Amino acid sequence: MTQVSINSNQIADILRMTFLVSVFVCILFFAYLVAIILTVFFTKPSLRENSRYFLFAHMLINDAAYLVVSLFLVIITSYIPVLLPAPVCYTLVMVSSTSYKITPYNLGVMALERYVAICFPLRHSEFCSRRRSGIALVVIWAIGLIPNIADAIILSTSIPSSFFSLHVICARSSFMKTSLQSLIRDLTHILSFSLVGLIILFTYIRIMMVALRIGSGKESAFKAGKTVLLHAIQLILSLMAFSYNLTETYLRQYMYVLPLGNFFLFMCLPRFISPLIYGIRDEVFRNYIKRFMLCRQFRIHEIKIVVVKE
Repeated sequence: MTQVSINSNQIADILRMTFLVSVFVCILFFAYLVAIILTVFFTKPSLRENSRYFLFAHMLINDAAYLVVSLFLVIITSYIPVLLPAPVCYTLVMVSSTSYKITPYNLGVMALERYVAICFPLRHSEFCSRRRSGIALVVIWAIGLIPNIADAIILSTSIPSSFFSLHVICARSSFMKTSLQSLIRDLTHILSFSLVGLIILFTYIRIMMVALRIGSGKESAFKAGKTVLLHAIQLILSLMAFSYNLTETYLRQYMYVLPLGNFFLFMCLPRFISPLIYGIRDEVFRNYIKRFMLCRQFRIHEIKIVVVKE
C-alpha cells in the first residue's frame, strides 16, 4: 500500500512538472511574439500614431504583465508554497486583479475603434486620434482601479493593523475578509463583462450590416467584422474563468495539475489569441515578423559559416 502511494505521488509529480514545463514553453512563445510585435510598434512612427495599433500594443503589455504576475502567484501558492509579507502579497494580488479587469475593457474600446473605422470612415481620424485613444486608456484604468481601491478601503477598516505585519499565502482568499468584498468583486465582473459583451455584439452587427450593404470596400468591412468576432471569442474565454470554482469542486482528484490547468485554459489562452489577431492575421505585422524571422535565420546561418571557415 505504501509502495502504491509512493508510485502515485511520483506520477503526480511527473505530470505536474510536465504540465508546468508545457505552460512555460507556451508562455515563452507568447513572449517571443509579443517582443517582436512591440519592437515593430515602437520602431515604426506610423504604427505608434495609429489608434488601432496603439490600443493593441497596450493590450499586449497589459496581458504580458498579467501573465508574469499571475504565473508567479500560481507557483508560490500551489507548487512551491512561499509566505510573503501581507503588503507585498496584497500589492501583487491587486496588480493581477486590475490587469485582469483591464483586458475586457480594452477589447471593448478596440471593437468601438473598428466600428468607427467602418461605419464613420470620414470621421475616424477625429474620433480615434492618438490623444483620444490615450484618454480612453486612462478612463479604463480608472474604472479598473476603482473596485480595488474600494476593496483596499474595506479591508483596512475590517481587520486589525497587525494583519499587515504577517506573512501570508499570496492568494486572493487570504484578503477576502467580508461579504461586501465578494459582492463588489462579483458585481464588477458581471457589469464589466455584460457591458463589453453588449458593445462587441452591437459593433459586430453594425459592421456586418455595412459589409452587406456596400459594394466597394466590402473586404475591409468583413475583415473588421471577423476581428470583432475574435474579440468576442476572447471575451467568452475570459468569462470561462468564472468556472474556476466549479472545476475545483468537481475535479478535486486532479488537484496536482488543476491550479495550473485552470490558469492555462482560463487565463492564458484568451491572451494567446491577441498576437494572432493583430500579429499573424494583420498584414503589417505579418510582413515585419517574416522579415525579422528571415533576418534572424540569415544571421544564424552567417555565424555558422564563419565558425566553419575558422
